[in-house]
Amino acid sequence: MANSAGSKKRARQSIKRNKHNSQIRSRVRTFIKKVTYALDDGNKKEAQSGYSKMQKEIDQAVSKGLMNKNQAARKKSRISAHIKAL
Repeated sequence: MANSAGSKKRARQSIKRNKHNSQIRSRVRTFIKKVTYALDDGNKKEAQSGYSKMQKEIDQAVSKGLMNKNQAARKKSRISAHIKAL
């Protein structure tokens, strides 16, 4: 348990930041799933429109330090390859 005023504040900030980061991570996963489901259905048009939105969300997560840039590049590359294969 935090004792000093500074450590209590850091604990409060940590909880707040964790909630914010969790929301962003969840949004990224949701957008990835939307594109994946569109690919599974064979809907290329929907997959392409979802891909651009997903790409923006992933890039924002990278800029905030929630996702490694190489991981983001790998996800975008693989999904892009699936879209091109349709």
